[in-house]
Amino acid sequence: MPNVAHGSVQRMERFASKFVDARHVDVWLPDGYNPQQRYQVLYMHDGQMLFDASTTWNKQAWNVHTTVTRLMRQGKIAPTIVVGVWNNGKFRHAEYFPEKHLPYLPEQVRGPYVARALEGKAQADNYLRFLVHELKPAIDQRFATRTDAASTFIMGSSMGGLISVYAMNEYPGVFGGAAGLSTHWIGSHSPNAMIPLAAFNYLRDKLADPKTHKLYQDHGTEELDALYKPYQVFVDQLVRDKGYTDANYMSRVFDGASHTEKAWSERLEIPLLFLMGE
Repeated sequence: MPNVAHGSVQRMERFASKFVDARHVDVWLPDGYNPQQRYQVLYMHDGQMLFDASTTWNKQAWNVHTTVTRLMRQGKIAPTIVVGVWNNGKFRHAEYFPEKHLPYLPEQVRGPYVARALEGKAQADNYLRFLVHELKPAIDQRFATRTDAASTFIMGSSMGGLISVYAMNEYPGVFGGAAGLSTHWIGSHSPNAMIPLAAFNYLRDKLADPKTHKLYQDHGTEELDALYKPYQVFVDQLVRDKGYTDANYMSRVFDGASHTEKAWSERLEIPLLFLMGE
């Protein structure tokens, strides 16, 4: 179990699903959690990397509870619960790569990509079914949540950023805001045109209504993040063309930041305030 300096973590052990493999879900409750109160909910991917660096593979963590606690104490965000959904290890990429991007890929790219990167099977749509139809109802039943889309957010980094944007677009009535930190538009470890182009075409056709949604994007400039600039610039323009403004879209570049939990932790306050600020 993760050790946290603020609040407490309740683990839903090996949460069973008919859509995807069972996995742990760590639910962080703030200090003074009161079942008579109602809390907005932040769903986050890669749940094993969120709370306690001593338990992670690279000894880094987002320290989400620290930032959320500080912002709540300052009155900058409303009372919040964080739901950390563990990734599925070998099948992380298969669950996080937006499945409906695939039809926009030419077959000579799509087939090998599914076979190699997705371990032979796209699983993102089933992963979202698990989140929306199984996990969220269980969270809403067990905890004192505000269940409306305007109080429900989703966030992740890298491939977790991709699936977060996808979740908001596929389930706009469930998620009112999404954040992708270091969003991995390239879909692989090499610059390419076809995989990002598929994402752009999907966003052109399916981007959630700017009147009712907020979207946050960012990237650093070092390591893997150094590849993202041209793709993110195009996403920024596409999102603006679809009607998003400064009121509901933010895209940031962090000079010197790399592709690590430490980097995401250092700037976490910014997307939290943008999506959830009072």
